[in-house]
Amino acid sequence: MGISAYAIWGGVIPLYLKALHPLTAPSILALRILWSLIFLVLLAIAARSRTIFDVLRQPRMIGALVVTSMLIGANWLIYIYMINAGHVLQASLGYFINPLLNVLLGVVILRERLGRTEAAALLLAAIGVAAYAIWQQTMPILPLSLACTFGLYGLVRKMIPVEALDGLLIETAILAPFALGWLLTHGGFDLPASGPSLPLVAASGIVTAAPLLLFNAAARHVRYADLALMQYLSPTLQLLAAVLVFGEPLLPIHLIAFAFIWTGLLIYATVNWRRGRATLPTPPE
Repeated sequence: MGISAYAIWGGVIPLYLKALHPLTAPSILALRILWSLIFLVLLAIAARSRTIFDVLRQPRMIGALVVTSMLIGANWLIYIYMINAGHVLQASLGYFINPLLNVLLGVVILRERLGRTEAAALLLAAIGVAAYAIWQQTMPILPLSLACTFGLYGLVRKMIPVEALDGLLIETAILAPFALGWLLTHGGFDLPASGPSLPLVAASGIVTAAPLLLFNAAARHVRYADLALMQYLSPTLQLLAAVLVFGEPLLPIHLIAFAFIWTGLLIYATVNWRRGRATLPTPPE
């Protein structure tokens, strides 16, 4: 389930978003939200989920989900824009940075302790981003925005006790009025003749919600270190799609920046994998 989630995020969604051309990024986002809401409501009915009513009776929980809905909405919008604008390579850079940003957020916000090896991994990733920024003569705002919005989203969701289906359903419901307002005021329901078909647009609900549900299901059954290793599958597939499918140029600066980031990720993943193996319980004799 974990591999499937990351394979969809990295290998399917970039191709799917390209197929929605010439719809604009805000229109794609709005349609994605509304079709996701329909899919999640049907899924909740089929699963006979009643815990969502317990969440709705907690104002502080709703407040936290308002924050996460804004973060995931911003993340989706930035990502869709980057794919449509032909910046798939930069999008993959953002998601390569994301795991190490999660470590940094854990240290700053959750007061988690950071070992020397993990600090070295963060430093290598920072050097990679700095090299790219110096070459570009500006900070890579969009990749960093992707990493920050998804990192903060994961952090807040980690801190609130809500089931995956309930949380995602409430988040999409919060975003739905904004999505509906955009579509009504910008003619978003009128699909262009040269654009995608209605069934293809409707599939955005499944394409959006399915990997998030698969990810949360996998997280309950595998060790965190193993899930962290799987996380690198998504930006790797995005990178391959950018170069092999969309024909984006892979410049020497990209190789330099990615080399530092990949090295940092490899060090971090190896340390956590070994730590996870060391803490596995001994089976009874």
